[in-house]
Amino acid sequence: MKNTALTHVHESLGAKMVPFAGFNMPVQYEGVNIEHETVRNGVGVFDVSHMGEFFLKGENALALIQKVTSNDASKLVDGKAQYSCLPNNEGGIVDDLIVYKVADNHYMLVVNASNIEKDWNWISSHNDLGVEMINNSDDYSLLAIQGPKAAEAMQSLTSIDLINMPYYSFQIGEFAGVKDVIVSATGYTGSGGFEIYFKNEDAELIWNKVFEAGASFGIKPIGLAARDTLRLEMGFCLYGNDINDTTSPLEAGLGWITKFDKEFTNSANLKKQKEEGVNRKLVGFELLERGIPRHDYEIVDANGNVIGIVTSGTQSPSLGKAIGLGYVPTALSTPDSEIYIRIRNKDLKAKVVKLPFYKK
Repeated sequence: MKNTALTHVHESLGAKMVPFAGFNMPVQYEGVNIEHETVRNGVGVFDVSHMGEFFLKGENALALIQKVTSNDASKLVDGKAQYSCLPNNEGGIVDDLIVYKVADNHYMLVVNASNIEKDWNWISSHNDLGVEMINNSDDYSLLAIQGPKAAEAMQSLTSIDLINMPYYSFQIGEFAGVKDVIVSATGYTGSGGFEIYFKNEDAELIWNKVFEAGASFGIKPIGLAARDTLRLEMGFCLYGNDINDTTSPLEAGLGWITKFDKEFTNSANLKKQKEEGVNRKLVGFELLERGIPRHDYEIVDANGNVIGIVTSGTQSPSLGKAIGLGYVPTALSTPDSEIYIRIRNKDLKAKVVKLPFYKK
């Protein structure tokens, strides 16, 4: 089990620790609902240092990224980031990731913790272009400082204009007295904020400065359980749950990051799928009867026929209702379609709803 540079800090704060993607991670501190509301209404800090960071350099760096990712990275300018995915050869997804353009011929790819080795091997296997690839995953820490008060709370720590930083842009500068910190207006919560990347040796100093700066704003540490409820309310996909090696980006509602004005891994087959239409789609649903949907619960029709599975589900802290994501036949994917979730041998009525569940 790997530790992050801040594991000892979480333990000293009394966090409940769990194994996650091979790391010893804080799942909660005070409780999921309290932590969830802290991020929705104020500012909270997640240690997500388990994520992977790859740096690609050289004159063919963009060509390699274009070859292995579904989105069009040629549209990126310096200081902009892009959500994308790595398609496999069978129509599924190796991983979803964020591509950062640091400069011409210099990119950072941020990948999921559970897929670091898999992604590295996949991209390396396509690197016949002489691109320099550096895996800095073990050297970097990452804090997600999220919530509507994040910019105001953190502004005293940097000369970077946090208030006016556009979504999915980033700057590299001094933060909390530490040079060369990557400050990115990205996140997984739908409540605004930043993700900051820095070397492990600066982790404790930055953590302490962040909490000092945010004290008057009610800043709190937040665990992975609230991270999951926050992203689910937004309908954001979680790799391993909602998308995997067998789910097509088009089935998963990720057509917007699948650009067919370039060639990439399996693009011809995915283009054909787009033209012919998919047989199933990932949808959001809310339960109309009392119960909580969970990962792998069966989705059935009015006659009790199994038509799909729940990929993510929870009791939404913000909405006070049970919500979930799951794959259903395309014919039942439109909002207000009636489906049922099988919970403990009972089929509970649900309806398909438009994402996101949570609207600011």
